[in-house]
Amino acid sequence: MSKIVCFEKTGDASVLQIKESQAAEPAKGEVRIKVEAFGLNRAEVLFRQGLYLEKPILPARIGYEAAGVVEALGEGVSEFKIGDKVSSIPSFSMSKYGVYGDSAILPATSLSSYPDNLSVEEAASIWMQYMTAYGALVELGKMKAGDYVVITAASSSVGFAALELCKAFGVTSIATTRGQAKKDRLLAAGADHVIVTENEDLVKSINEITNGKGANIFFDAVAGPILMQLAKAAAYGASIFEYGALSLEATPFPLMLSLEKALTVRGYTLFQINKDAEMQKRARNYVYENLKSGKLKPVIDKIFSFNELVESHRYMESNQQNGKIVVRV
Repeated sequence: MSKIVCFEKTGDASVLQIKESQAAEPAKGEVRIKVEAFGLNRAEVLFRQGLYLEKPILPARIGYEAAGVVEALGEGVSEFKIGDKVSSIPSFSMSKYGVYGDSAILPATSLSSYPDNLSVEEAASIWMQYMTAYGALVELGKMKAGDYVVITAASSSVGFAALELCKAFGVTSIATTRGQAKKDRLLAAGADHVIVTENEDLVKSINEITNGKGANIFFDAVAGPILMQLAKAAAYGASIFEYGALSLEATPFPLMLSLEKALTVRGYTLFQINKDAEMQKRARNYVYENLKSGKLKPVIDKIFSFNELVESHRYMESNQQNGKIVVRV
C-alpha cells in the first residue's frame, strides 16, 4: 500500500488528506517513483482552492515537484531503469497526475536525473523555479549584461532562482518585497537592490536606481494594481512578464503607457517553455550543468515532515518563506 495526498473538495489547507491506496502500475510511457521528498509551489495552493489555470477533477491528487527513485517502468520506457534517482519536471497536468505522497506515477518525459551533489530535498526544488525563471528571462526576455531586471515577490523560490540567473548574466537585479524583514536575506542572496514596497515608492525607487532610464525586464508574480506601477517604471521597449497573480485583484492593462513606451506585457508560465522541445532542452541543460558545477544552488527555507502537510501549506500561505518549502516523506 502507498500513501497519497488528495482532496475531495476545494478549500483551505485542511481539505488535504493522506490516504492509503494500492500502488498503481504505470501505463505505456509512464514511470512510478518512490517519492522521498516533494516541493511546494504557489500553483498547488491555487489548485487546491479551485483558482488555478486548470480546475481539479475531484477527488484530485496534487503536486508538481518531487524527487525519488524509479520503482516501476511502463511499456516503452527505456531512458530510465529501476533504482534511478530522478526528479519531476512540471510538464504535466495536475488534473491527471500529482506527486504529493510516497508514490507517484508520471510520464517518463516529465522526469529527469539530477546531479549527485544535490540532496533529495534540493532535487525536489529545482525544475519549477529555475526553468520558470530561465524561460522568461533568458529564452524570451533575452536579458543581457547592462540590463535592469525587476523581480517582484522576490523571496519566493522562483524569485531566488531569478536572482541567481541575473548574477550569472551580469544584469542589475532589483528585488521587491512587501516588508523590511526580508530585505537583508534578499541582499545576501545576490540582489543588487531591494525595494521594500510598504515604505518605499516603487516607481521613484526604480527610476533612481536606473538613473531615470527605467528597467528593461519585469518578472512579476503579483499582478493586480502593481502592473500600472511597473509600466510607469519601464524603459522604452521593456518587457513585463506576468507569471503569477498573488494579488488576486483585477489587473488593469496600462494601454497608454504601453503605446507610449512600446511595452510588451505578456502572460507567462513554465508550460510555454515545456511545449517547445528546443527551448525546454536548452533550459534543462543549462539548469542541470550549473547545478552540477555549483553555480546554481536552490535555497531551502523549511523542511516539513509528511504528517505536517497541512501545516506546510498554511506556512506557504503565510508568506514567511525565503526560498523553497519542502516536505520529506
